[in-house]
Order: sequence, then structure tokens, then C-alpha cells
Amino acid sequence: MATAIVLLNFGEPADPDRETVLEYLTRIFYDNASLEDAESEEEAWERSRELAQRRLPGLMEEYEEIGGSPLQGQAGEQADALEETLADRGHDVEIYHAMQFMEPLIDDIPATLADDGIDEVIALPIYPLCGPSTTVSSIDSLEEAIDDHDDYDPAFSAVTGWHRAPTYNRIRAESIGSFLEENDIDPNDPDTAFVFSAHGTPMKYLDEGFRYDQYVEEHAEAVAGIVGIDDYEIGYQNHANRGIEWTAPETEEVVEGLGEDFERVVVEPMSFMHEQSETLVELDVDLAEDAAEVGLDLYRVPVPHDDPRFPGLLADITEPFLSQFAPSYYQLRQCQCRDEEGTYCFNAELPPQDA
Repeated sequence: MATAIVLLNFGEPADPDRETVLEYLTRIFYDNASLEDAESEEEAWERSRELAQRRLPGLMEEYEEIGGSPLQGQAGEQADALEETLADRGHDVEIYHAMQFMEPLIDDIPATLADDGIDEVIALPIYPLCGPSTTVSSIDSLEEAIDDHDDYDPAFSAVTGWHRAPTYNRIRAESIGSFLEENDIDPNDPDTAFVFSAHGTPMKYLDEGFRYDQYVEEHAEAVAGIVGIDDYEIGYQNHANRGIEWTAPETEEVVEGLGEDFERVVVEPMSFMHEQSETLVELDVDLAEDAAEVGLDLYRVPVPHDDPRFPGLLADITEPFLSQFAPSYYQLRQCQCRDEEGTYCFNAELPPQDA
């Protein structure tokens, strides 16, 4: 069988072109249209376009400030590195990367897979923390796109949450440790605060049973323990635009509240495996300005997107599917966030043991 791994990402415009950014935003809002009630698909698209037009000026400023997002290039480099790593391990597998909201779009990938004669597809979202509008939505989109492609029916499996993988925690912890050492910062100095900043999500998703906030909290606790950080705060980078409740507290509010007690704050962008507008603008520019206004120096930990261990981590995660042994051997179990056959994660709770 010809096997492919499809790395799934959010996507961002590599160039600050107005029409490109507008289409990108419209796709995002439409993907989350269920947050509001629409009487028809046409109405949902119209509302998505309205929200995109409203968000466009601010996002254009962000992309113009950084000259476009580096996410696409970093995703391509990760795909190439994984393909090389798997080839070194003796696996004959094709690697593709697809984006939720930018080319190469997930909807367009099935035609390529079919033309290339792929018989088995393994979906692997590059989202460290499993979320409904990122991890789950991207896998759903890929499987639906494959189902909609005429006369193409490959075997399909997917991996969702993988933030509990020991190598990943070590990568994040050592990235933080190296950054602290390079900047001569003691995270337990009484004048230093430490903040884990996670991508926010609408509370409606959590009320429906998704456990994203729990994953954020447990991952922060684990990494802080490895690094040796005694005290820390957690904040969420929200993008409120529909008048709905999002995760709290916001990172901005957390940092602004630290000004009276600390001289500096270190921020770790724990939800991200690429540098993108949320890190390069929201943290490096906007949050740094907010910190300065309350007398804080802000230090932002870089995203370890090019850590040489990361391709090996992704290879380990997909090893059971490529080598035909039970995913449970690597502690991968049936995913509960996406309770579909063939979907595995490290986050599923163990079944109760018989007395």
C-alpha cells in the first residue's frame, strides 16, 4: 500500500495582500459559523464575510508589520524534515502538508492524494494542544474532503492530542531553559514573573465537553516542573469578534496585572509550533507595549519549530501506523475529543479497571 502522512496546519498569508487576507479571514469565520445561528449556508457565508471585513484592517497592519507570516515556510520545512527522518528509518511514505485556511487547502489535497495513488492516509495536525476549531476541525475537514472526492476511498486514520509525548515536553522545557540562560534570567527571582500564553477558544466549545483548557493547565504544570519554575500564570490569546464568551483570563490582562509586583515577565507561547502573527505581533509588539505601560520588560520565548528532535517526535507518533503494530503499545488510545474510529491520542482517559 502507498501511504501518506498529511500534516495539518492553520495556515497564514505569506504576503500581506489585501484580497488574500480577506479570503483567509472569511474561511476562518465560516469554519466557526456554528457559534452563531444561521438560517442557511448563504447566510453563514455572508456573516463570515462581514466579520472578515471588520477584522481585515487590524490584521493587515499586523501582516504588513512583519512582512507576511513565516508559518507556511516553517510548515514546509517540517514536512521535509519528517520525510527525511522516516526515510532514514526505512519507511517508504509520502509527506504532504495542508492548511485549514490558506493554500495548499485541505479541500484540495484529496485530488493530489488520489492522483499519486495513495491507499492509506494518516492525518497529523501540528497543534500541540488538541482543540475543537484546530485539531478536530482540520481532521474532520480532511476526512470529509476525501469522502467527497469521487471514486477515492483510502484507509484513514488520525492522531489528535500529542502534548503529553515526553519528547515534546522536553523540547518545550529545554527551549525555555536555554532562553532563560541566554538572557541571564532566573524564573524564580522575586522580580520576575512567568506566563504561559495559550491560544484562546470560545467557551461554547468547552461547555460542549472539549477539554482544551485542561490540556493547557496540565501542560503548563508539567513544563514548569521540568524547568523548575515555582510560580507561573496562564493567559489566553483570544480573538473575540462575535459577542461570545472566550477563555479567561486574557494574556494581556494577566501581564497588566503583574506591573505592581514585578520588573520583568517571561512569556511562553505554549499553543504554537510555528512563529506566526499571534507570536510575532500579538506578543512581540502588542503585549510588549502593554507590559511597558505598567513598567515591565517583556521577554518572549521563541517557538522551537526547528528543533532537530521535532521530526523524530512526529515519526515516533506515526510509527505504529507505518509499522503495523497496535497504537496502544505507544499509549495512543481512542480519542474522546474526536470519537471516530481510527482516531487516536495520548489524552484519552484510561477505561475503569475491573474490581
